[in-house]
Amino acid sequence: MAKNRWIQHAVRRPGALHRMLGIPEREKIPLEVLLLAARQPGLLGRRARLALTLRKIGWKRRAARKRRRYA
Repeated sequence: MAKNRWIQHAVRRPGALHRMLGIPEREKIPLEVLLLAARQPGLLGRRARLALTLRKIGWKRRAARKRRRYA
C-alpha cells in the first residue's frame, strides 16, 4: 500500500518558494512570512500552503520517532 506518495510529486521545483519570497535557499523561511504568503492568491499562496502542510508532516514524524526512542 502506497503511503504519502503524493509528496514525491508535489514539489516539482525545489527552492521556488524561496526565490518567490526573495529569501536565500540556505536560510529557513520564517513562519510569519510563510503564513502571510499562504494568504496570497495564485501560485505563491499554493506553494506556501504546501510548505505549511509539509512542515506539519515532518513534525509528526519527528514526534513519533522520539516516542519510540523513549518508550
